[in-house]
Order: sequence, then structure tokens, then C-alpha cells
Amino acid sequence: MKQLRRENGRQVGYDVLLWIVLCAAICAMGPLPFADPAGFGTVTAPRLALGTVAVLVGRRRPLAALVLLLPLGPWSFSEGFATVDLTWLLPRRDVKILPLLATSPFVVWYAYLTGRRLSGLRPALVAFCLIAAVGVAMVLDSGGDLALWVSMITALAGTYVVPYLLGLLRRRLLLQRRQARLSAEAQARLRERARIAREMHDSLGHDLALIAVRAAGLELSAGLHEAQVKAAGELRLAAADATERLRQIIGLLRDDSDAPPLAPVHEDVAELVRRAGDSGMPITLDLVPGPVPELAHAVVQEGLTNAAKHAPGAAVEVSVRADRVVVRNGPARSRPIARPGGLGLAGLRERVRLAGGTLGAGPVGGGFELAVDLPRQGEEHPRRSGGQRAS
Repeated sequence: MKQLRRENGRQVGYDVLLWIVLCAAICAMGPLPFADPAGFGTVTAPRLALGTVAVLVGRRRPLAALVLLLPLGPWSFSEGFATVDLTWLLPRRDVKILPLLATSPFVVWYAYLTGRRLSGLRPALVAFCLIAAVGVAMVLDSGGDLALWVSMITALAGTYVVPYLLGLLRRRLLLQRRQARLSAEAQARLRERARIAREMHDSLGHDLALIAVRAAGLELSAGLHEAQVKAAGELRLAAADATERLRQIIGLLRDDSDAPPLAPVHEDVAELVRRAGDSGMPITLDLVPGPVPELAHAVVQEGLTNAAKHAPGAAVEVSVRADRVVVRNGPARSRPIARPGGLGLAGLRERVRLAGGTLGAGPVGGGFELAVDLPRQGEEHPRRSGGQRAS
């Protein structure tokens, strides 16, 4: 009974209309009930029963409907879509091409639905072999004339094979469209994950690093009780552990094939440096008057975060010009609070590359330097980024 269910009233209405038209076509092909009651009962009535069952199961099982309508197929070779003269090949002139009956459109419809909805090829191949066998039997029963073979082959091709192939093509196109839509949705999810990962790294990672710097400063301050020094050390370790867990989460969210977002954080470089200095980081800023590059905030934030994590207590120098941003820190005064190998510098390198600039990062004078060269507005900069270390 599950195969007979319809999802909504519209499907019921369509199928009822299809059944009425099919019954009318079947009645037009056979004896009328009032003119020949016996012929109607032996010929038309069984056909009506087959047509009724075909409509009932055809929506979910179009191949079954196609087999049920096999007796109503194009097996009468006296009428056709066209009549051609084949005297150059056959002794007959009136060879029917693509025989058509009143029920042929319904057979064509279910052949199309078979290709459109049936996923496996083997059941359709078996059914078409059966249909071909019926056509061969009809030709042999009619004498086996070569003209009949031409009519039968064109009937099989036009009524069964071509509609099935059109349905199969339609199903493949819809499948490709669905796969393209799913791929676009997956890419959108990956971009959103990359955006979340970037925001987490830029904001939470930086703030956690500054918390660890404050805790390290308290730990080294004079005049604190032993319990207070211990509490500051535990706070520093907790911040380091939180930074490490954040890095792991970012690794799960970030997609390497997706370029990081290019929108800068809404905070100027001076405010960022001031906030880092308030946290206890010894830092100086050399901000040359003039336009500030859009990526300056991201570069400075990455450099300060790296310095806070990998060189706690080190003096940091920040230099910002219209075409160059440099963040340099001296040697670390205490042990690092995070392990190397993060994704922050890799993401920044990609952003710099997309902006047409170059990135250099590496040890300098016992410390570490992050330098980014960017093209001025309106200039081309064909170089690509480099660097060795990731935060």
C-alpha cells in the first residue's frame, strides 16, 4: 500500500486526470461497450484494468507501469508518425516510421519517468529486453517482412529508448545541479568556519596572551607573598593552557583551502599598542605620519601575540609606515607560554599575499622580527610572501 500513497492532493488530482485520459484512449482503441459488449469485455476491460494498475503504481514504480502497459505498446504497424517510400530498398512504398497508437503518449511518459527516477540500469535493461522480445514476436507473427522490422525498430526507439534516455539525462543534470548546490553550501560553511577561526585567533588569542603577560609580570613583582606569587604562576599557566586549547579549536575550524577574510579588526594600531602596554608589555611605537595600511592592525596584532607567547617580558618595537610594518622583539625574559606551530602567521601570510605584499619572519639579534612590505595605493606589487615561523 505504500507504493499507492500520494504526498498531497495535487498528486492525487494529476493521477486521476491521467487515469481518465488513459481510459479514454484505451476505449478509443477497442470495441465500444454498447456496440460490442462481448468484445469490450474481452479486450477493452482487461486493458482498462492494466491501465488502472499502471497509474496506481506508476508514480513510484514507473518501470512497473511501463511493463504493465506493454500490451498497449506500438505494435500495430498500420499507423505511424510518418510514411516513407523505401522502394530503393524494399518492394513496399508505404513503410510506417514510428508507429503510434492512442496510448503511445502514456507509454512514452512512463519510459521517460523510468529514466528520470530509476537509479539502477539493470532493471531497465531487463525490461527493454522483454519489450524487444515482444516486438520481435509481433513482427514474426505478421510475416517477418523487412518493412515490419523497420516499423518495429523505430517504434522501440521512439517510444521506449529515446524517452528513457531523455529521462536519464534529466536525472543526471538534476544530480549534478544538486551536487553543485551542496558543494556551494559546504564552501559557505567552510568560509564561515574560517571566519570564526580568524576572529577567535585575532581577539581571544591576543587577549589570552596579554593575560599571560600580566600574570608573568605579577609573578616577578617584588613584595608579593608566596601564595600570591603561586597564584600568579597558576594564572599564567592557565592562560597558556587556554591558548593551546584555542589553537587546537582553530585548527579544527580553519580550512587551509579557504583564504582568510580580509576585513581588519575595528581598532587602530595606536589603541592596540596602548592596550598591550597597559597589560605590562614593554613596547614602543614608531608611527610615521601618513596613510596606514589596511593590514597594519593585523600585522601588529600577530607580532604582539607572538611576542607575548614566545618571548614573555621581551621589549617590543613596532614601526608602521605607509608601505612597511615591522614588529621586532628582543630576547625572552622567561620561558614561553605556548608552543610554536600555530596557524596565525600562516593565515597572515596568505592575507599579505592576496594584498600583493611580502612577509618576512625570522630570528634577529636574539629576538624575532616580523616585517611586511605592502604596495602603496595604486601600485602593483608582484612579489609573494615568505617566512619561516608560525604562531
